[in-house]
Amino acid sequence: MKTIEAAKRVNSVSEYYFSKKLKEIAEMNAQGLDVISLGVGSPDLPPPQAAIKVLCQAAQQADNHGYQPYVGIAELRCAFADWYRQWYRVELNPNTEIQPLIGSKEGILHISLAFLNAGDEVLAPNPGYPTYSAVSRLAEAKLRLYDLKEDTAWQPDLEALEQTDLSKVKLMWVNYPNMPTGAPATYELFQKLVDFGKRHGIVICNDNPYSFILNDHPLSILEIEGAKDVCIELNSMSKSHNMPGWRIAMLAANPQFVQWILRVKSNIDSGQFRPMMLAATKALKADPSWYDRMNSVYRSRRILAEQIMTALGCTFDPRQTGLFLWGKIPDSYSGSEQLSDETLYGSRVFITPGFIFGSNGERFVRISLCCNEERLKEAKSRIIKSL
Repeated sequence: MKTIEAAKRVNSVSEYYFSKKLKEIAEMNAQGLDVISLGVGSPDLPPPQAAIKVLCQAAQQADNHGYQPYVGIAELRCAFADWYRQWYRVELNPNTEIQPLIGSKEGILHISLAFLNAGDEVLAPNPGYPTYSAVSRLAEAKLRLYDLKEDTAWQPDLEALEQTDLSKVKLMWVNYPNMPTGAPATYELFQKLVDFGKRHGIVICNDNPYSFILNDHPLSILEIEGAKDVCIELNSMSKSHNMPGWRIAMLAANPQFVQWILRVKSNIDSGQFRPMMLAATKALKADPSWYDRMNSVYRSRRILAEQIMTALGCTFDPRQTGLFLWGKIPDSYSGSEQLSDETLYGSRVFITPGFIFGSNGERFVRISLCCNEERLKEAKSRIIKSL
């Protein structure tokens, strides 16, 4: 029999770290070890109750179960536009400048396929979300990692980048508020990025799902004058509205960019379930007090996460925002995986090793706030006992 081989692009990526590690944790739990996972950022709090009610009611209607428009329903696009106006001070045309997505991870793929030819170069952060790098490789683009470092507040050194050859760079991924480091967004940074993109003909993609978590002033790169000329912003309801399993996200950009992305998207997937889009429309209208209550819970959890970091001997910047706490490991450890594995096997607590986000994350670990206070207290107790 002639040997069948996978496409070369399959060999350019590996199984997602969490996919492998969560299998191991599931096996440990099956053995009765009761692992407390502080790894994945999957919110455990519910979405707004009004949204759940709309979902249930709409799902009862017989005519809501068919295929939906690739561009999403008008109600959802208008709700996203209103949300951006209210919270980000950005005007978006719901008919031409917004594209609903089945999750922002999907959007990363669609954007990459819409803009990148084989051999084009992509700037991706180190440390950064692994999907930026993996999807760039799948699109057969050339990946160029740029450094984010603690001593420069985890912001890109654009002046250093401009000393290099940028002629083949087509796309740059940025993510503020930053994951995994928690570095907040600033107007000044966004202004520099927009200017950088314009001068070099580079599409700047800001992945912006964390701006509502422990952050009093959400920012969008699209607030910067002229940003729509070169920028795309991804946003997601997974973190802002506790809807990770719903797979409701969006991107915003100029009409031409949106149309190019739609050409790709419409050949890969279909529109989302109409009742979910109606429910998401309702969730986007949540009162500010709903966000306040959500963040009150996260503040309490953050205190416990900081205590866990301290118990592990890690140091951290208390100004971090977002759904995680990023901490620097003690010099006594060879790397982040050693600390993570010792904590998993010695305390039955899983924390994310920073190396999975790139070489600049090697001396760091990340704790998720998606765990209730009782379990966080238990995690702290286990770690103190094992140490």
